Amino acid sequence: MRVSLLIASSMALVAVSMANAADINGNWARSDGKAKVRIAKCGADICATNTWIKPGTPSEKAGDVLVMKVQKVSDSQYSGSAFDPQRDMNYKITLDVGASKMTTKGCVLGGLLCKGVGWTRLN
Repeated sequence: MRVSLLIASSMALVAVSMANAADINGNWARSDGKAKVRIAKCGADICATNTWIKPGTPSEKAGDVLVMKVQKVSDSQYSGSAFDPQRDMNYKITLDVGASKMTTKGCVLGGLLCKGVGWTRLN
């Protein structure tokens, strides 16, 4: 359960914009209503930062950052890795992007444990 929360938390930091095909930038709300994130370039990587966390949500806080090294593998999908410095954890991730929706999938333990999270773009 803890790993699922960590993956969900980390993936809460992930968002994708559809302005130019599947550009990774923008503000997103997690489908469970417990987190909002902002995605932006940070150096050579992409950082996803929690901008809001529902009070009482364990293991997450505003300001938590996920550092992603992802590449576009198709017009609507990115794949790569992510590092969560708050938890000192690495994830294998994929992001499937639509016009206003996104699904992220994070895996740990060599892909043995994975969790998907849905997102909606915020305007």
